[in-house]
Amino acid sequence: MLEAARGFHELPREEKAEYYSRDQRTSKVNYDSNFDLYKSKFANWRDTLFCVMSPHHQPLDPKELPPLCRQPRCDLWNDPREASLFIADDELVGIECLDHCVSIIQDGGDIEENDKDFYKARKGIPPREIDTMEKIMLIQELRQFLLELRYVVVFDDVWDMSFWRFVQLALLDKNKGSRIVITTRDESVVPPDKQSPFYHVYKLSHLSLEKPRELFCKKVFQCKGGICPRELNESSNSIIKRCGGLPLAIVTIGGLLSTKQKVESEWIKFLDSLTSELESNPHLQDITKILSLSYIDLPYNLKACFLYFGMFPADYFINSAKLIRLWIAEGFVKEMSGKTLEDIAQDYLNQLIHRSLVQVARIDFNGRTKSCQVHDMLHGFILTKSKELSFHWVSIQNCLRVERIARRLSIQTNLMKVMDFEGAPINCIPKEVGSLFHLRYLSLRDTKVQMLPKSIGKLHNLETLDLKSSLVSELPMEISRLCKLRYLGAYNQNIDTQHNIDSRRGIKIPNGIRHLESLQKLFYIEASSATLITELGSLAQLRKLSIYKLKKENGMDLCTAIQKMSHLRSLEILATSEEEILNLQSLPSPPPLLQTLCLGGRLEKLPEWIPKLKSILRIDLNWSKLMENPLKVLQALPNLMSLSLRNGYRGEQLHIEGRSFQKLKKLRFLNLGGLNRLIIDEDALPFLENFEIGDCPQLKEVPSGIHHLKSLKKLSFTEMPIEFVLSLQPDEGPDFWKVKHIPCHFLV
Repeated sequence: MLEAARGFHELPREEKAEYYSRDQRTSKVNYDSNFDLYKSKFANWRDTLFCVMSPHHQPLDPKELPPLCRQPRCDLWNDPREASLFIADDELVGIECLDHCVSIIQDGGDIEENDKDFYKARKGIPPREIDTMEKIMLIQELRQFLLELRYVVVFDDVWDMSFWRFVQLALLDKNKGSRIVITTRDESVVPPDKQSPFYHVYKLSHLSLEKPRELFCKKVFQCKGGICPRELNESSNSIIKRCGGLPLAIVTIGGLLSTKQKVESEWIKFLDSLTSELESNPHLQDITKILSLSYIDLPYNLKACFLYFGMFPADYFINSAKLIRLWIAEGFVKEMSGKTLEDIAQDYLNQLIHRSLVQVARIDFNGRTKSCQVHDMLHGFILTKSKELSFHWVSIQNCLRVERIARRLSIQTNLMKVMDFEGAPINCIPKEVGSLFHLRYLSLRDTKVQMLPKSIGKLHNLETLDLKSSLVSELPMEISRLCKLRYLGAYNQNIDTQHNIDSRRGIKIPNGIRHLESLQKLFYIEASSATLITELGSLAQLRKLSIYKLKKENGMDLCTAIQKMSHLRSLEILATSEEEILNLQSLPSPPPLLQTLCLGGRLEKLPEWIPKLKSILRIDLNWSKLMENPLKVLQALPNLMSLSLRNGYRGEQLHIEGRSFQKLKKLRFLNLGGLNRLIIDEDALPFLENFEIGDCPQLKEVPSGIHHLKSLKKLSFTEMPIEFVLSLQPDEGPDFWKVKHIPCHFLV
């Protein structure tokens, strides 16, 4: 009944209209909307369904109920997982002694049902009072029952977060080799494997490239020995790709296609209409229902975030940081004491990933999700669900000409919160944009826009201004009025020049930036005046700062400003030229949470505060031209995971000592003109995965000790001397044996 009520909540409003009433005395069945949720246009579909079913009233006529609630939901579809409940004991793999207790419990079950299942597995009769026992008594009953038994129990498709806490208490081991297996779609349901050496978490990955095709062909072409006809190869591959390695989708869709004509035109037609087929075809109902269970179990604050993936095309890799900013702009992220909105939104994304609703597409060196996507089947489900719930977004994708944009703005969208022009072929923004008082997100990324209108200063609710890869080079004075701005990013990469300190051009910001006290991220700004640099000290909430064209005489002022940024996580500083000295010695104590540090420009010596960076994960030193070996200091940083030296050292030898860089995963030595010897001790770099050496003309020998790097997955050598190249030729080079164990190595 609960599942039916949930389904009723999600029906279109016109279908619920006949049951609507705020007077519970007029009918035994009615519903009303929770008034407190009217604040959110995406939450007011969550209604209250009221049914009078008391024994003191006349029996309820089923016809009075909404059709969806007239019979248990389990009668409406066949759960494809039910077959697992009827596996015979002798079909269970890996269980030698079948005279012990074996039980398979679907949907986790509750304590009472678990007790009954154990008795049934032993062909016993559970106590009569089991249905009325308190939870503590039930746990004690189960412990007593299992006291001398060796058992295997499988809890399938568990959803309850508190489930493991009770299972731990109820299921004893007594060192008899018992096993507990839990399957779930939500990682947070099960304990992490680090909690005990006896816990093993196995994350089921999607099928590899060949397996989906093999499974599909066996299902579709049974009469032909599982061999796909040549004329259906292309359409078969397209359908398999849409299934995305999901066995349930492959088997279900394959089963349906096995009943259809094996004609290419029919299959192409089926592929083009797959989203609507999932919605309407009863043979594909299993897929939709399984997916809907995951959606129904989501907390209300995650439902809108999940449906928002429908705004992006299928198979689209979504930048996680951008997605988070969009969620915030739409109002999906609710404030919590002691956490930023960005941190809360990141938690939301992690929850969707842990629930297997969102797939990680790319991670950075420290394991953070850089981009993500949803499975093609889920994308179709999202589009259908969004349509049911009238969950739509105002789109201006097709308004490509400026006059059309201006007309569209004047007509409809005073309530618009998000305006994303990324990649649109536009070269200016109309002044009418200033009328969008509720606008929170404005992106001109990857456009030809060169200038912002002064009316931008009227957008008092703007939180994100994304100017990356646009042609905007200077911001108007009015920008200082945007007191709620949290993200301001702007730079343009010059891909036609070799990598140098001027390869990336930033943006000029007028004085008055001190008023933008809500800023979390600010990059890539020009250090155009001493006043601007001083004002940066007022931005105490900054998490990321990138500043370029810093003069030597302004270094002390910048250090003073940075000293006030206690929340800073990422800092990038570039000098006016590769020969300009970065004067950064006068920083008594760096930001305690700093994780990324990128310095570009000459350093007379390594700043004395660098050894204090206990939280640092990444350091890039470009054009530093240090004479003293920086590794002596850097190798002791306890959490460093990525290190890059580009023209950062002028000495002849680098020595990576034993037991140094204990967490480093990525290491780059580029354009080190004087380096002629690199020594790597045994026990150094135990977790190094990616190692790149390039443009080191004096380094003619393969680094000594490189064969000790057992964790190395990728090794790259670029623009190296001919002697170096010849020594690494496969089978012939005398040093090839040193790198032979590395899965992926490049010599360019």
